[in-house]
Amino acid sequence: MEDALFIGLMSGTSVDAIDSALVRCRGDHIELLATHQHDLPASLRKRIAAISHSGDNEIERMGPLDRELGQLFAEAALELTGKSGKRPDQIRAIGSHGQTIRHRPPSGATGAYSFTLQLGDPNTIAEATGITTVADFRRRDIAAGGEGAPLAPAFHAAVFAKPGVNRAIVNIGGIANASLLQGPDLRMGFDTGPGNTLLDHWIQRQRGQNYDRDGQWSAQGTVVEKLLSEMLLHPYFAMSGPRSSGKEAFNLAWLDQCLLGHPRLESADVQATLAELTAATIALAISNSGIEVTEIYICGGGAHNGDLMRRLQRCLAPAHLADTTAVGMDPDWVEAVTFAWLAHRTLEGLAGNAPVVTGARGPRILGGVYPA
Repeated sequence: MEDALFIGLMSGTSVDAIDSALVRCRGDHIELLATHQHDLPASLRKRIAAISHSGDNEIERMGPLDRELGQLFAEAALELTGKSGKRPDQIRAIGSHGQTIRHRPPSGATGAYSFTLQLGDPNTIAEATGITTVADFRRRDIAAGGEGAPLAPAFHAAVFAKPGVNRAIVNIGGIANASLLQGPDLRMGFDTGPGNTLLDHWIQRQRGQNYDRDGQWSAQGTVVEKLLSEMLLHPYFAMSGPRSSGKEAFNLAWLDQCLLGHPRLESADVQATLAELTAATIALAISNSGIEVTEIYICGGGAHNGDLMRRLQRCLAPAHLADTTAVGMDPDWVEAVTFAWLAHRTLEGLAGNAPVVTGARGPRILGGVYPA
């Protein structure tokens, strides 16, 4: 395989920005060359939040939003190429995750058909950039009986596994997920539950801030043990095997329901309890896996939350805890690089999913290809 340049585009459940990463791929060797963060306007974020839940006139609202997001993804890619001094015709392909607005996997579907849906029209991306675009990565795995998520574990195994060492790679975005690597092998992976999503929503409601910088506010509070115990009764935390989750399960409506029996709590104590919930459920999922890991590396926005990292260190001791900088990749860009790698796999005719993670019937080439 010759060296080729790919762009990965990622917008996660936090809906704060589009992350774009320019990488050079040769087989599973990945070199991160340049990055760019494209902020999403507050008004657009509100429309994404609204369409992520059932409501009136959804199709008429979704159609234009799909095109608008496609245009923004294209702008993010073009700004990255300009920033890096590359021309669009030098890029083999864009891998675009899109913006998830529904995720009803087999483990959480209520009807006969599970599904997942991401916006950010890849036709618009290909047309606006002149770069072949690979998108819609999750639905082939769903069609093969899988969860469609998480998809990052296959990438984590390709770039972070080390013979003779048991590692966990934990991405803490809006939802947290973990990949368990036993030496060179990916043994399992799963969403662990809420990452930053509840922390972000609570501080937005209480203080008008988008996120809790460095966990300063949660560090001021005291964990409400009874509330934490009640939250841990959510049926998702008792599941095993392939599983994935999202804001359909963990959102302000669920939090408000949990708070009904605790009407006079200090808001900082709620934030501390939510931080403890994230740390405890990550630790619980890893512990219940039956794989004894000695090294745990964190990526995603949660890697910058000092209070959360301290809670994780306590919950996961005696394992060594650090962010993915220690194993060669900036924690802010692991997800975007994942989708550049997945686009590379697709164009090479190689599987991108990991059936041991998603529960799919077998390896599948993921995504649709939209030529330049």
